[in-house]
Amino acid sequence: MVEYIQTDIWVRFQKQRGNTCIYVCADDAHGTPIMLKANQMGLTPEQLVSKVSIEHQRDFAGFMVNFDNYHSTHSDENRHYASLIYERLRDAGHIARRTITQAYDPEKEMFLPDRFIKGECPKCGAADQYGDSCEACGATYSPIELKNAYSAISGAKPIEKESEHFFFKLEDFEEFLRTWVDGHVQEQMTHKLNEWFEAGLQQWDISRDAPYWGFEIPGESGKYFYVWLDAPIGYMASFRNWCDQNQVDFDRYWAPDSDAELYHFIGKDIAYFHTLFWPAMLKGAGFRTPTGVFCHGFLTVNGQKMSKSRGTFIMAETYLKHLRPEYLRYYFAAKLGSGIDDIDLSLDDFRLRVNADLVNKVVNIASRCAGFIQKKFDGQLDSQLADPALYQQAVDLSESIANAYESREYGRAMREIMHLADKANQYIDTAEPWVLAKQPGKEAEVQACCTLGINLFRVIISYLAPVLPAVAEEAAAFLNIDGFTWDAIQQPLLNHRINAFKPLMQRVDPEMIEKIIEDSKQDLLEAQAMTAKPREKSELEKEPIADTIDFADFAKLDLRVVRIAKAEAVEGADKLLRLTLDLGSETRNVFAGIKSAYQPEALEGKLTVMVANLAPRKMKFGVSEGMVLAAGPGGQDIWILEPQEGAQPGMRIR
Repeated sequence: MVEYIQTDIWVRFQKQRGNTCIYVCADDAHGTPIMLKANQMGLTPEQLVSKVSIEHQRDFAGFMVNFDNYHSTHSDENRHYASLIYERLRDAGHIARRTITQAYDPEKEMFLPDRFIKGECPKCGAADQYGDSCEACGATYSPIELKNAYSAISGAKPIEKESEHFFFKLEDFEEFLRTWVDGHVQEQMTHKLNEWFEAGLQQWDISRDAPYWGFEIPGESGKYFYVWLDAPIGYMASFRNWCDQNQVDFDRYWAPDSDAELYHFIGKDIAYFHTLFWPAMLKGAGFRTPTGVFCHGFLTVNGQKMSKSRGTFIMAETYLKHLRPEYLRYYFAAKLGSGIDDIDLSLDDFRLRVNADLVNKVVNIASRCAGFIQKKFDGQLDSQLADPALYQQAVDLSESIANAYESREYGRAMREIMHLADKANQYIDTAEPWVLAKQPGKEAEVQACCTLGINLFRVIISYLAPVLPAVAEEAAAFLNIDGFTWDAIQQPLLNHRINAFKPLMQRVDPEMIEKIIEDSKQDLLEAQAMTAKPREKSELEKEPIADTIDFADFAKLDLRVVRIAKAEAVEGADKLLRLTLDLGSETRNVFAGIKSAYQPEALEGKLTVMVANLAPRKMKFGVSEGMVLAAGPGGQDIWILEPQEGAQPGMRIR
């Protein structure tokens, strides 16, 4: 969500300033991983892509990411422009053809991408390394250099096989790219691009062999566009889809001489595609190139990579069950700058900052003043401000904050806004309307100082509107105004009637954070339980081999045969069953995510295997004291032992 929230804030700011700004995106729908994942789930790629798109759009809407158009790279528009760009590049001599040797899975009868080949690093000997680089020593190499290589799809030993491939001659555009990058990418990325220039630009393999999930290359049989050729073209396709719906001339925006501005917000890990291949493809095909490519860093949680076991791999849907999206939007904004540095979501800092800034500072201004205006003056603001100079200071920040938004220095913008909120609260502290209200003849002063407080609140919410869109809507209803155009604050609200104030935000309690963490662990448990069951398909078809462990790790597992003494549904859980397991000498309480597949009463009396030495885990619905192991295609077919098969509860599996 970092990328989409960062972009959404920028777009909302542009629209608030009165600029025409169209925000488009598309699901990347092609590639080998999607094809294999769909196969694993028993779906067609189209079905998987559709399912994921629905989930993505649900989560984006939940976080108030307001696309003007959300599309898919598996679309007629994308097929058209991918083919058009390829044909123009081919006809201009920018496509080369040559035969290459690749790793091939003889069981799956398919060529293997580097990331689907694993083996021992040829440099340090580390096991289970990918076919392009070693995570242990950092070495890079070709897949054929791996020792004891195997296919991560079938487990078979890859063989070498020749195939003709198509290459985009990136070197043809080196002179253009060296000029283009200056002023179009961040300085930090320019340094990285210069390294790539110095190393020499290499031709880019843009084709893949069948079976492959993607668009077939025009005029070729069994050859498909590599996913990264049509992925960025998805921007064009999504925009074309929007143009067709809104009767807008596509070429006005994408012609080489277009005066429109085009910006991309992307992760720094895909900069190579967006800052070299993409502008070169556009240039060679006769389209305009990006005005700017903005890269952002990665997100860590509590200073570390997101972890499913620690509950810090937090799904958007899980977060939204417990907290308002604006809390996270604000926290990301407070951390984001214009560079490519990683940002950290410290959950303690998140809670403290949201409470201190949004609740104690911003919302507090309105709540301290609104009651006096409503009760004593029937909601009517004064005809003058108690301190016009202070209000003007607030308005004078407009251009500085606008420049910060424009340059994506959101952290600086948030600091300036919170400094203004401090000043507003300090003014109210000094004015003490609660004291004045008790003194005869001070009504005018109360109305004037609270009118200023309400107007300062309006200025602050106007500045925060790109970050807190729903709060801004609620604040507009309270202030009895249509909305927050950027320059509207130049005129204060005087002789104006406001509505009754309703709390705009609640404090974030530690318990809310704990619930998110626990639910994230629960998501992991349910996912593990469901994905552990093989998909329904031919018994001859092997499952993908997971990352391996050493024998010493496996030997630590204490696997016991257990009898399911009792099985019952868990109230409030969609997929969990609570199992009471008889180990012979004791009983254990274990939660298993198999409710959707098995009726509780059908399990009672049957035997299964459990990991008996797994540390107990506190979950939302209680403590789970182990993990059960089961296999089968689902439904009524669960492969566990029946009592008559001779196993006894407590028997250790060796």
